Order: sequence, then C-alpha cells, then structure tokens
Amino acid sequence: MTTLAQKNRTVGIKAALFGLAMLGLAFASVPLYRIFCQVTGFGGTTMKAEGPAPGAVAGQIGVRFDANISPTLPWKFEPEQATVRIHPGARTTIYYKASNYTARRTMGTATFNVTPTQAGQYFSKIECFCFTEQVLKGGESVRMPVVFFVDPKIAEDPATTHIDEITLSYTFYPVEKTASAR
Repeated sequence: MTTLAQKNRTVGIKAALFGLAMLGLAFASVPLYRIFCQVTGFGGTTMKAEGPAPGAVAGQIGVRFDANISPTLPWKFEPEQATVRIHPGARTTIYYKASNYTARRTMGTATFNVTPTQAGQYFSKIECFCFTEQVLKGGESVRMPVVFFVDPKIAEDPATTHIDEITLSYTFYPVEKTASAR
C-alpha cells in the first residue's frame, strides 16, 4: 500500500514533467509552426522546392512583388520590378534591393507571405533571402535574388482557377544582437 507522501511525490513529479513538456513545446512552437506552414502552404506560406515543376503550361499568371519594412529598421527595401507575367512551371528570378541609410552596421530579417492564401501551396521558392539575417554596413546596398515557380497544378484546382495574379510580400524587421554577439 502506498503512503500519502508517495502519492503526493508521484503527483508532484508528474506535474513537474508536464510543466517541463509545456515549456519545451512553447519554445518549439515557432519553428514547428513555420515547418507546418511550409509543408502545407497554410496561411499563404510558399512551398520550398529544389527545382521547377516539370512541364510549364501555356497560360500565364501575374506575380506582384511587395516590400515592407519595420519603421525601426533604417533601410530602404523594394523590388527591382513590381510585376511579372509567367508561365506556371517556369523558373523565374527576380531581385529585391535593400539599402542601409545609416552610417552604422544594421541587421534585418525578412518574413514573407503569398496572397491570395489559396495560391501559397502552388508558389514554390527555390532560393530566397527570407528568415536569414541580412547584415548591411553603413551606406551599403545589396541585391537579393528570389528564384521561384508557380506549380502548373494551380490551373487544375477549383479553389485557384480564378486566380490571375499572386502577390509575394516581404516585410523586413530589425535583428537586435547583444554587444557580445557582434
């Protein structure tokens, strides 16, 4: 027969383990959500691809490029071209340009999304600067490529057959590092 102290100890250990599991889940939730979105295309998240989809199709679709920046990041950020018309399945490269207008080194990282959200699962990026820290010296400007394709299956999905234009939108945010990490 177990004593009351043993029962209390067991309950305490289980509660502590549950608390540690919840803490671990809290730290893992952002990367897990990012992976979930990249795998499913949820919320307009684009898909990651190694190369273009096989067989570009005859029709065309427009892709609009949008650039936003946090007011606390002293950069100018813009696409080099506002729109392109592409054949689904065709590999396409465009460039964004970022410029640091201060005299000091600054860092930023970009997040992205695709609208309409139904198109996210068909928009595949082969190369991108998103989620990577970009470091710009004072006065420096850089060109950042985005290589992508739109999966030809977008024309077969009843939820996306009406889509004539997709918007790829990036937002840059500052990355703050401690003095010891610089």
